[in-house]
Amino acid sequence: MLDITLRRATAADAKRLTRLVRTSSAYAGEYAVMVDGYQVGGAYIEHHPVHVAVDAEGLVLGFYALLLDEAELDLAFVADRAQGLGIGRMLIEHMIGEGRAAGLDAIRVVAHPPAEEFYLRTGARRTGTVRPGGRIFWDRPELTYDLAAPADAA
Repeated sequence: MLDITLRRATAADAKRLTRLVRTSSAYAGEYAVMVDGYQVGGAYIEHHPVHVAVDAEGLVLGFYALLLDEAELDLAFVADRAQGLGIGRMLIEHMIGEGRAAGLDAIRVVAHPPAEEFYLRTGARRTGTVRPGGRIFWDRPELTYDLAAPADAA
């Protein structure tokens, strides 16, 4: 079992988080346009609650970004090499705790279509569909984490 630590990201993590986003195999093929040229900037990290999962050597295994003003999960990524280790679930549970601590009633997720099942398994419920726009040419599932539910329900 890996020794995994969750910590608040800093601007110094920007390049590593950007690399994780751009190299995610979940965004291969038709989805590549979503991450082409994408950058997780230092100012973004400093302004929003961004938390990173790292191993004992400090290697980034995943991260999430929560937009408190919008009550929305903006980014959630787990490194390809770390898939299936429970890191995604750990990040979501932490995000839910952060949302509750900030007084949010719910957190919205506009999901990458292949990730919908993951969000459903971690306690989100499907609330709608976001239609194509901009560089995105496909429908995306809209989900919600209800934070009024008991903490152990997620």
